[in-house]
Amino acid sequence: MFDLMTAAASAADAPPAWLQFLPFVGMILIFWFLIIRPQMKRQKDHQAKIGGLKRGDRVVTAGGLIGKITAVRDDEVDVELAQGVKVKAVKSTIGDVLTPKASND
Repeated sequence: MFDLMTAAASAADAPPAWLQFLPFVGMILIFWFLIIRPQMKRQKDHQAKIGGLKRGDRVVTAGGLIGKITAVRDDEVDVELAQGVKVKAVKSTIGDVLTPKASND
């Protein structure tokens, strides 16, 4: 009889199974809002910048080179680094587009 009462009491004291997964759900939400979501926003902003590249824009490449775009194609751009020095760069390696106020000629 005592065994039945202790078994019934321990079954009544056990928390629901879904409550054990609550910390994992909380961690996933924290990762989503602190890491994944901001990274997706930065990537989306970068894609918008890359999509809006046009001839004459001053850009900084991922390697730190500053130049002016002379031609734009589907996946690459021609960047003039100095007078007569032109290189081809893949669009995704363009790090930033400089505003006219920030450019120094």
